[in-house]
Amino acid sequence: MSFPLLTATAALPAIGAIATAAVPAARRTAAKWLALLFSLATLVLAGIVLARFEPGGARYQLTESHAWIKDFGVRYELGVDGIGVALLALTALLVPFVMLAGWHDADPLETKSSRWRPTQGFFALILMVEAMVILSFEATDVFLFYILFEAMLIPMYFLIGGFGDRAHSGSDENAAAQRSYAAVKFLLYNLAGGLIMLAAVIGLYVVAGTFSLSEIAEARANGSLSMATSTERWLFLGFFFAFAVKAPLWPLHTWLPNAMGEATSPVAVLITAVVDKVGTFAMLRFCLQLFPDASKWATPVILVLALISIVYGALLAVGQRDIKRLIAYASISHFGFIILGIFAMTSQGQSGATLYMVNHGISTAALMLVAGFLITRRGSRLIADYGGVQKVAPVLAGTFLIGGLATLSLPGLSPFVSEFLVLVGTFSAYPVAGIIATTGIVLAALYVLVLYQRTMTGPVKADVRGMADLKVRELVVVLPLVALLVFLGVYPKPLTEIVNPAVQHTMSDVHKKDPQPEVEAAK
Repeated sequence: MSFPLLTATAALPAIGAIATAAVPAARRTAAKWLALLFSLATLVLAGIVLARFEPGGARYQLTESHAWIKDFGVRYELGVDGIGVALLALTALLVPFVMLAGWHDADPLETKSSRWRPTQGFFALILMVEAMVILSFEATDVFLFYILFEAMLIPMYFLIGGFGDRAHSGSDENAAAQRSYAAVKFLLYNLAGGLIMLAAVIGLYVVAGTFSLSEIAEARANGSLSMATSTERWLFLGFFFAFAVKAPLWPLHTWLPNAMGEATSPVAVLITAVVDKVGTFAMLRFCLQLFPDASKWATPVILVLALISIVYGALLAVGQRDIKRLIAYASISHFGFIILGIFAMTSQGQSGATLYMVNHGISTAALMLVAGFLITRRGSRLIADYGGVQKVAPVLAGTFLIGGLATLSLPGLSPFVSEFLVLVGTFSAYPVAGIIATTGIVLAALYVLVLYQRTMTGPVKADVRGMADLKVRELVVVLPLVALLVFLGVYPKPLTEIVNPAVQHTMSDVHKKDPQPEVEAAK
């Protein structure tokens, strides 16, 4: 029996979470280093998974399958395709940076409302989220995926509600109330989506007699499983609703600005760069593969919703006065691009959407973590409280600028490749949608450059005058992310080689081919 590499990659952070939580309360520093060590070991295992994955091989690789609940046909089945392995690697990469960036975020405070803040719990919860997200990218049993999809909400709820942002303009009581509201809203929205998905999961089992993704796909392919049109559409809607909440897609997005605004900056990265990717990943793995005809039926409406997300999120980002909420609304716009690429049903669009998931994770992590360092120094999230930062902290300002330029998809940085592919893939199939989506690029340039201008340039404000530049720990967090943005922007081939074969499988699932250019051959 071969070594269960996928299980080990998910189990290691779960074990680390238990070990970290068990460290005595007085040994906070030891708990931090232990959690970081487990996250780095998980990154090593993720690297091995990536190295052993063969882009031209079988669709699902490194597979594991064991009986779990025999009476209901539930199995513990794992496997990764090119999309899953890319997102698995992204998750394992970002978590160590999240921990380093939040190194002091859970240290005890003197204020009454934060006296209970346990450092061990903070780092243990991050590791638990990592374990569940990684396993969700590996799960090929629908019921197993559903369990993970819902279970990851619990540690995220405590990370948002229990370890909120300390740079709050109101009183401690008001800050605690805002954190509680954001955490409950996050939980209720996602639980509502999950409950609807549960009904669809049960319905799928009634129709197919199994939860195995590979068995259902094989039965659909050979004609032994057929669904009535209405049944397939209802099941698709049940799955898609849950994924659209997680993604988040307009109008199911309203929990995200609250959650990102009230959470610490590292936890905000965990939300939008890691957890939310499960929603868009699941659209590719489950919606398109299990319900191809319903996916094509729903495409026009989903494209409209994606376009609204792109424009609406960008417009609200332009008008924001809070740095973190601006980044949150920018992420809503970016998720609109991802969903647009998925449902354009072209190979360029879906490759771009998958690359966008990875590159958005890196760029948002870079921008949000530097913004977190900035906010920690000044003690305020309001844009108006800053000015002239580049004169007193040039390295901080420079890295903030690079993160912002990546957010607006500047050529030469990795998000540009993703956005370009999404727009090309969308325009080739839906020209009007492609044209409307380009307005998101213009608006992104507006909100990013205005943000930089108002915070980093101009006269140095009195409260900014003594601001320190980035320290060694903070540089260790930011510089590798900046290097990745540049490397993948100049040379995206390592990612595209992994992703493209999986995209071709998805295109085959929905029986779609790329539109041919309407250009007459030269005579």
